Amino acid sequence: MNGEDPAAAFRVEAGELLEQVEQGLLDLGHRLDDMGLVNAVFRGLHTLKGSGAMFGFDALAAFTHHCESAFDRVRKGDVRATPELVDVILSAGDHMRALVDGDAPAAEGQAILARLAAAVDAAAGGNAPASAASTKRGWTLSFRLPPDAMANGTNPLALLDELRELGEATIVARVDDVPPLGECNPAHCLIGWDCTLIGDISRDAIEDVFLFVMDDMDITITPLTVEDEAPVAEAIVEEVIPTAEPVAANDAATRTARTQGENVRVPAERLDELMDRVGELVIAQSRLSQLAAHGHDLSLRSVSEEIERLTGEMRDTMMILRMVPVSTLFGRFRRLIHDLAIETGKAIELVTDGETTEVDKTVIERLFDPLVHIIRNSCDHGLETAEARLAAGKPASGVIRLSAHQAGGEVLITITDDGRGIDRERVRAKAEANGLIQPGQAMSDDELLGLIFHPGFSTAAQVTNLSGRGVGMDVVKRTIESLRGSIDVKSVDGRGSTITLRIPLTLAIIEGLLVRVGEGRYVIPLAAVEECLELSLEDDLRSRGRSLITLRDTLVPFVRLREMFATGTRPDPFQKIVVVATGRERVGLVVDQIVGNHQTVIKSLSAFHRGAASFSGATILGDGSVALILDVAQLVAMAQPQEEMLRAAG
Repeated sequence: MNGEDPAAAFRVEAGELLEQVEQGLLDLGHRLDDMGLVNAVFRGLHTLKGSGAMFGFDALAAFTHHCESAFDRVRKGDVRATPELVDVILSAGDHMRALVDGDAPAAEGQAILARLAAAVDAAAGGNAPASAASTKRGWTLSFRLPPDAMANGTNPLALLDELRELGEATIVARVDDVPPLGECNPAHCLIGWDCTLIGDISRDAIEDVFLFVMDDMDITITPLTVEDEAPVAEAIVEEVIPTAEPVAANDAATRTARTQGENVRVPAERLDELMDRVGELVIAQSRLSQLAAHGHDLSLRSVSEEIERLTGEMRDTMMILRMVPVSTLFGRFRRLIHDLAIETGKAIELVTDGETTEVDKTVIERLFDPLVHIIRNSCDHGLETAEARLAAGKPASGVIRLSAHQAGGEVLITITDDGRGIDRERVRAKAEANGLIQPGQAMSDDELLGLIFHPGFSTAAQVTNLSGRGVGMDVVKRTIESLRGSIDVKSVDGRGSTITLRIPLTLAIIEGLLVRVGEGRYVIPLAAVEECLELSLEDDLRSRGRSLITLRDTLVPFVRLREMFATGTRPDPFQKIVVVATGRERVGLVVDQIVGNHQTVIKSLSAFHRGAASFSGATILGDGSVALILDVAQLVAMAQPQEEMLRAAG
């Protein structure tokens, strides 16, 4: 048997249902008369309530019942869908998530239900016409549940009781298909039913009774006519010709089952474990290749090359398995924009582009918080109020645009707003007041805009719930650098700002440049390497006290890794300079030898070594030794003060 906890499985399903409901509500907020969206939200709430009750989440089922009832009235035309009702159900969705996790305060739920009742009462004032599917006469039903209905948790008697609750019901069992007792399977439902319902009942209400089994059962629902009001028995025994609806439902169920059969849900930790195994395999293959290269056994070399090919294919397949589209990330910001629009009182529209671009799932998870900070700042600082935008000749609604596209081994995620842009004078004044720069200090535009990422830096006149504390953009920079990425900021006064995040596709396996410094070997991420130069012993001695090289009429500072790492060894006669870049900053790293390209499986540093700012991880080489992976962003940051000092000296 599967040892998975049923409650844990339900929590996963509930999270997906709530995500679907939230997306439906956000769409409904723009198209309040779309009954398809109303029905979709209702079905999600109904399923969540039923599943919650089945798995023992009674508080969730009771709370969801009120939201379901409200949307049932919208569905039947008794209540209009309004922005206020949508907002309340969105808040209710947050409370449902807390109920699923088991840490929801009861007072919060009561407050939401009070708001819900007020929103429903207000929306009922201009109710739409009643559903055309309703009839005051009634319906005749003929149905048979799927044989495995009881085995799957469906109680036929409970369904019959629900039918009786809808109105006056006469129910007759059909036992003509029941086999002899010796041939009966006690787990199968073998009885069918004919039912006549009298009352003002909608067809939707009847179908809701069978919501969880509708796709697999045989059912025919026909309205009663005036002639059908004669004896109920006649209405029951009257032959009913099945419509095409059950066939369509069965076709849809078949398509759904086929689609579900082609996909398998796998826990993320299992993918991580598999990735670790593939990484170990890559390391073992590297050791095998090294042994084969130093030997003279042609058969061993042939096997080694074949294993290298297969390992490469497995690595590429594993990388694809870990990739997820950025739509899973971008879709989470629709709710954030909705809430920010309400909180700021601004009209804000979210536009996304490149949602099919795929990134490693670990990168996606770690990008969420930085993007939240950037979007909040764009909405609070960047976008103007509707009145100010109209006065400036802009549309009243501001636009936040999220886009993504792949460029080589990186993904570029761009956040653009069409607001007022970054006030450079305020940035400079704040930086001078905080002592970050000297008054009147000459700076490039990129350097000036980069000041917004300093800890504690904020140009907000007052602290609000959204921004002003000077911690958000600092978190953005640290997180992006921990992902081995970079940030680029552009802004045009009166037209808005664009922040571009350059992120590696994966954090698991990278292509690296293996170098030697003293007796130690290190890996430089190949995506950060621009070029390699030779530094002769004479040039090295000549540059003492002024570690700069001229590269195509541009001064580039360089760092002697041998001195930084205190190797205690003499430099090689012909050292090499590896020029690396992060964003627009460049620095040269002086190494003793360039060994060559290396397929690098990234291993995290231990807690003891994690404070070493120069390294982002480690890898195991083919001979079993360990090579540290250099953190290019940190090395560039360490070289910048030296460069500024040299520039100041002229």
